[in-house]
Amino acid sequence: MKKHASHHITTWVGIGLLLLLTVTTTQAQRHVAIKTNLLHAATATPNFGIEFAVHPRLTVDLWGAYNLVDFKGNTSLRHYLFQPELRYWFCRTFEGHFAGVHALVGRFDIGGVSFIKSLKNYHYRGPLFGAGVTYGYHWVVGKRWGVEAAFGLGYIRLRYDKYQCSGCADIKARYKRDYFGPTKAAVTLMFFIN
Repeated sequence: MKKHASHHITTWVGIGLLLLLTVTTTQAQRHVAIKTNLLHAATATPNFGIEFAVHPRLTVDLWGAYNLVDFKGNTSLRHYLFQPELRYWFCRTFEGHFAGVHALVGRFDIGGVSFIKSLKNYHYRGPLFGAGVTYGYHWVVGKRWGVEAAFGLGYIRLRYDKYQCSGCADIKARYKRDYFGPTKAAVTLMFFIN
């Protein structure tokens, strides 16, 4: 119970610091965009980001996703993910090609997915953290709209427990894994607020 309560406190402190950073930093910026990743939205995962210029060729992207949806039967894709990124734009901010470095931190409870053999009969719960590099391209669609595509590669450290079902408390196994590979895939719709 203590571990669960401290997890929620840490989450809310992180969200509070993110909002404080966003509000104080964006007040002086010329370019600020709110955004959503359409690939995450396609999996019924609400997600939101804000990106702001800190230099004529640098932006900071603060993006997160939070899914509490349980599907029919024993299927769960519950997770939250926070992925901040520093981007370097080769021309000007929010125009054309960019490269970036990102971090990621999150927690998941997934399983009961019938078309994935390893997830069909079990659920996996635990935290993740990692970092990577990103390449992307931004298209201007209108005065206030933009679309970007981005792909990232990097490292993720996973610690998770294996359960028989979504609500089960009996741990079947514990794992620690290191993952190297894709860490980001995005087709993002953006709206510029100033």
